[in-house]
Amino acid sequence: MTLKERLDADFKDAMKKRETVRKETISFVRAAIKQYEVDNREDIDDAGVAAILAKQVKMRKDALADFESAGRTDLVDAYNAEIQVLKEYMPKQLTAEEIMDVVKGAAADAGIEAGSGRASMGKLMGSVMPKVKGVADGNDVKQAVMQFLG
Repeated sequence: MTLKERLDADFKDAMKKRETVRKETISFVRAAIKQYEVDNREDIDDAGVAAILAKQVKMRKDALADFESAGRTDLVDAYNAEIQVLKEYMPKQLTAEEIMDVVKGAAADAGIEAGSGRASMGKLMGSVMPKVKGVADGNDVKQAVMQFLG
């Protein structure tokens, strides 16, 4: 079963069980997938669906900071619930230690030494991001790279 088919089946299941948050969240994702398919005139594969899911999670996480600073705990709770639903469909995310291992490997391949300063950050980020696409958040990767470079 593809990820898209799983989303469709879970959407129907959420409707039957009257799970409002789950139904609405999956509906937003299905709409984003449909929009992509219409815009690009092609069917999307599981990797594309995963990219859309990651984008949806990132949008919600970015909005969380604004809601927290505005004191909107109702929206914070709602967005956290939506993020939890979205994470069920995403590939397993790397831990901080696993991200650091990838950073160290990419640095060794590029000849970048630990503690070499921020001058090498762009080069290192450029080599790490393709390796962790879809399985690590960009902000987590940035923190690991900054920690490695000292």
